[in-house]
Amino acid sequence: MRLLKLVPDDTNIDFMKWRYIATGLSVLLMIISIVLVATRGLNFGVDFVGGQMIRVTFTETAEAPVSELRDTVGSLGYGSPSIQRFGAPNEVSIRMRLPQEAEGKTGAANAMTNAIVGAIQKDYPGARVDGVDSVSGKVSDELFQKGSIALLAAMVAIAIYIWVRFEWQFGVGGLAALAHDVTLTFGFFALTQLEFDLNIIAALLTIIGYSLNDTIVVYDRIRENLKKYRKMEIGELLNLSVNETLSRTVMTSLTMVIVLVAMLLLGPETIFGFTAAMTLGIVVGTYSSIYWGAPILVWLKVGPDSFVPVGDKPGAVPKDREGYTR
Repeated sequence: MRLLKLVPDDTNIDFMKWRYIATGLSVLLMIISIVLVATRGLNFGVDFVGGQMIRVTFTETAEAPVSELRDTVGSLGYGSPSIQRFGAPNEVSIRMRLPQEAEGKTGAANAMTNAIVGAIQKDYPGARVDGVDSVSGKVSDELFQKGSIALLAAMVAIAIYIWVRFEWQFGVGGLAALAHDVTLTFGFFALTQLEFDLNIIAALLTIIGYSLNDTIVVYDRIRENLKKYRKMEIGELLNLSVNETLSRTVMTSLTMVIVLVAMLLLGPETIFGFTAAMTLGIVVGTYSSIYWGAPILVWLKVGPDSFVPVGDKPGAVPKDREGYTR
């Protein structure tokens, strides 16, 4: 039985031939993403702007009517609710952000809660309200700050790790690849106006981890080939390294994308934003490990002799064991 191979063993794609076009496209997309975030902004969820969370149990049905409930609450004019099952199949959590015109007004949150509860109990007399929680503006600001710090800390820690694991040029390349992936994800949410909440922060942290994994696999092969092929041009060496790891990269990415697309099409609406962010992150992360992380090494003047001890380079003055010139 022949094994399935998505990428043949003798693959020899000239990736570096397109590095200028790919880099220009990436820079353009990053600029567009930054402009979108600055002009359109992000559609922050309850976690970041404050709002109400209402827990309801439907005592007369085995399962909560999530779709009908979303239509009922959405028709009140407070915006689109975030509804997910909470515990048993007949228990749900309804999360609503305060409308902009209601922010800062005393009693606005209670009025919205009363309207939602009244509409639910009118359509479903057996519905029982188990609790109402409020997320204040102060708490939401704190959550946003901590989420942002977590993202920045993860990126810096990863850059330091790659620096220690390889060399500083690889650390710069890894950090640039992570910044590329995160910036494009922010731009996607600014463009689509999907709700941006703590689930998306979790998705971004996962994307950072995946992108790091892909980048380190490529960088590890580049470092091995730098030691192995001392006379090979850097562009040719990068092509060789990327092609040698391409089978593993494609197989891993394709497997994850298949699962994520299934979740996008068949999964519940409450995880749609998370799944969309993950799907975009996998595709962009795979692209950046080839066309963003690797070409940066060329611009940082990495070559076959970059990490060779001075005494071992051609034409260098020999040194004794103590490091003194002989």
